[in-house]
Amino acid sequence: MSDYGEHEATDDPLQVLRHSTAHLLAAAVMELYPDAKYGIGPPVQDGFYYDLAFTKPISESDLGAIESRMRRIVNEDRPFVHETLTRDEAMAEFRKRGQDYKLELIADKVEGDEVSVYRTGDFLDLCRGPHVRSTRDLKAFKLMRVAGAYWRGDESKPQLTRIYGTAWQTPKELDDYLKFLEEAEKRDHKKLGKELKLFALDERLGLGQVVWLPDGTTIRRELERWIIDEELKRGYRHVITPHLAKLDLYKKSGHWQLFHDTMYPPMRFEDGEELELRPMNCPHHIVVYDQDMHSYRDLPLRIAELGQNYRLEKSGELMGMVRVRSFNLNDAHIFCTPDQVIAEVRGAIELANYFMSVLGVDDYWYRLSVRDNVKTKWAGTDEEWESAEAMLKEALDSLSLPYKVSPGDAAFYGPKIDFQVKDAHRREFTNNTVQVDYQLPKKFELEYVAEDGSRQRPVMIHRGAFGAFERMTAYLIEHYAGAFPTWLHPVQVIVIPITDAQLDYARTVADRLRSLRLRVEVDARSERMQRKIRDGQARKVPYMAIVGAREAEAEHVNVRDRSGDQVDSSLDSFASMVATEVAERRR
Repeated sequence: MSDYGEHEATDDPLQVLRHSTAHLLAAAVMELYPDAKYGIGPPVQDGFYYDLAFTKPISESDLGAIESRMRRIVNEDRPFVHETLTRDEAMAEFRKRGQDYKLELIADKVEGDEVSVYRTGDFLDLCRGPHVRSTRDLKAFKLMRVAGAYWRGDESKPQLTRIYGTAWQTPKELDDYLKFLEEAEKRDHKKLGKELKLFALDERLGLGQVVWLPDGTTIRRELERWIIDEELKRGYRHVITPHLAKLDLYKKSGHWQLFHDTMYPPMRFEDGEELELRPMNCPHHIVVYDQDMHSYRDLPLRIAELGQNYRLEKSGELMGMVRVRSFNLNDAHIFCTPDQVIAEVRGAIELANYFMSVLGVDDYWYRLSVRDNVKTKWAGTDEEWESAEAMLKEALDSLSLPYKVSPGDAAFYGPKIDFQVKDAHRREFTNNTVQVDYQLPKKFELEYVAEDGSRQRPVMIHRGAFGAFERMTAYLIEHYAGAFPTWLHPVQVIVIPITDAQLDYARTVADRLRSLRLRVEVDARSERMQRKIRDGQARKVPYMAIVGAREAEAEHVNVRDRSGDQVDSSLDSFASMVATEVAERRR
């Protein structure tokens, strides 16, 4: 299925239905706005969109009228009719209709003299199909929102209005989806992050720059300590490298040639030096490796860093903490001998799976990303690629992990295993990766002394076991709807005295809990107890320890968890219970 845009053909019934609904949308728009020009309208995950140019801007308040016209067309039972025109006939037809974007697509995308089009009533679209039989087959759809989009994704081209919608095979499926969206909206990390005062995005600092507020920083520091401690157990050595490097470093690695569009402009100095904000940590860790001549006895050398990276993402693609311009990556590079690669890949997979398990990330799958047949895109020899792919497959197979092979998604220097995670909005993203690389060690002429005294080239494994702190924190906010596990929550216990007479005992309780390295607050405000409890629940604090005269006398606490359950406990038992829960990182 294709509208001659950039979208893969498919006969999947749901995708066919959604693509047909996109045509229905464009037909309705052209009846209501005859001067509009239409671009492309593909199906996407959970729905469809159509890019259109209007003579006057429209907003989401106009979607109701468009949707009503769509339903009228549905009731008219207009068939989707396929026609094949010659190139000249198609050009003449769309020129007569004033549809310049379709003329451009015919010129750029149509091969040969035959042009496939679909007619729905008077509406004609450049499209290879397939489509449903008739508009009456489109029973469950809804227009969702309006956004801006550059024509064909090119910032030098006009900005069009993109109308998004969703379409399903039955009204019940549509209703279920809308209820899901309502629940997902409650979990939106941008909304919860603001309510819980975890982070801020302030344009005074520039777009895509996250400010970690005190409570958000507490969560991040807890994650950092956990990650570093776990990596130390597994033989990693941590480094700190500069956020800047000479541009020549990225030219030598090949990153500048391939990715300069998403790298910040170089900083040029009077002495001719050009410095670049790093978009990744790989070349820096190569410099670390290259400080010594290593023996085979030193390998594998596992170099890890919580490294700050900078990428000049397009402003329209930025989204909360999920897509930012500055992010901190739990990164590592393993330098090893060829016969160590499979074991090191296994270890990287197992570490990533451990992190995911503790955090409660369970909706993900493994993608083996390999090269495609466009050989100019990939560095290295066929033998190197075949060897690297075989080792990644063997590591996955040895762990009995199912995976899907994805041609064309490899890194330019080698194949990789991607952990594809779905978030609370059902958006899929690559969170963790394990990549086998023969190319960068070759480019930087890295060596080690082999057992026979010869100089050999190490293999480099790129490994991200946790992902970027910004994106993973956004995921966790939504996954837990802000109700983080106790070990991660910024405040683990709030002690609430019923009256000021119990304030001293409340502070004693807090001191006892803090002695076990728990994060505790005493709510000494003059508010009523019930107000303090409601505020604690709004902050999703795991435990509230309420103390009155009876608790103070018995050295007890009345414990209320965030679900509302209550229990009376001795202070020591409560302290031990929470400390154990935190130490075991229970969910």
